[in-house]
Amino acid sequence: MTGQSQPSGRATADGDLRLVSLTKTFGSFTAVDDLDLTIPQGSFFALLGPSGCGKTTTLRMVAGLERPTAGHVFIGEHDITLTKPYQRPVNTVFQSYALFPHLSIIENVEFGLRRRGMKNTRRTAMEALELVQLPQLADRRPGQLSGGQQQRIALARAIVNRPSVLLLDEPLGALDLKLRRQMQIELKRIQLEVGLTFVHVTHDQEEAMTMADTIAVMNAGVIEQLGDPAELYERPHTTFVANFLGQSNLLPGAVTGSDGENVVVDVRGQSLRVPRSRCSAPDGAVWFGVRPEKLRIVTGGGGVTGNQLSGTVTDASFTGVSTQYLVKLGWDQEITVVQQNDGTPPLRPGQQVTVQWAPEHGFALGADQDAHAGEDVSDEALPVGAVP
Repeated sequence: MTGQSQPSGRATADGDLRLVSLTKTFGSFTAVDDLDLTIPQGSFFALLGPSGCGKTTTLRMVAGLERPTAGHVFIGEHDITLTKPYQRPVNTVFQSYALFPHLSIIENVEFGLRRRGMKNTRRTAMEALELVQLPQLADRRPGQLSGGQQQRIALARAIVNRPSVLLLDEPLGALDLKLRRQMQIELKRIQLEVGLTFVHVTHDQEEAMTMADTIAVMNAGVIEQLGDPAELYERPHTTFVANFLGQSNLLPGAVTGSDGENVVVDVRGQSLRVPRSRCSAPDGAVWFGVRPEKLRIVTGGGGVTGNQLSGTVTDASFTGVSTQYLVKLGWDQEITVVQQNDGTPPLRPGQQVTVQWAPEHGFALGADQDAHAGEDVSDEALPVGAVP
């Protein structure tokens, strides 16, 4: 698919995708609020957040399906803010596939090429089918394919046009769990092979972390935090990110001093330590955070190192590879502990235990934030005309 000339009527643009002071309002509701974002050319980028956070509205402005209230969209040095959708070097893959049922698979993939007056469309379309590993289905109709196969064909139809940016709008949402995980691997493989800029919109945290080089966590029209998956998970900057991206135990505390490279935090009379680099509030009240899988339960009082708290097991849930425990601390707050099923005898509700973790596995956030932000975020009613 190389060596093709760009057809007339469609703009050419190479470079980073840049959103500059991008804003979209629907009446008094601000869906996207003064967004500045640079997505490097050739990267796999994810916009992650709950319904209503502005991620899909952002994608629609890049695609040209929504006109910004303010701000600009650039690809490289080309301002495409007012460019018509069909003239942008941008293609979109939707959750609903949108394949033409009366056309064969190869005709579906060829469709855009033919409309643009391209030559050798059959050969180019077959190359796209080979990329998604489905050339053997060229003569079938969409109704004869599984959901996963239809999604791959929709991807081939988008990629065959060689857009500068490929937008993925919840593309795996209609697939079952096993197939969704397989497609996550396939999408990443295809992106690496073709080298296009992929912008993936999703509310699925695992999906974003599995595929994306960089994730922007969105909330209420703004970016809460931007970074690679490991950075966001290990070092959340806000309680929303800590709770939305995985699960966190957040304990009320106060910074009381320092111990070498660590900050000392008092949590209900217990001195806990966290590296200074993982503490966003150097003094005053904080939320002391630690992920459930970073915790270890010790019984019998032996072998305790690092940070520790005592409590009582109140619940145990076997999940196969691990067991999730709830442990009630001395002030009646329950924390979650996830332990691998490595042959250690299971614990029973009512057992007295000590929970321990290494200082470098914790983090501390300013107490001026809501400790429950990002937990079980539900879909909220949006104004007429707005999209999630």
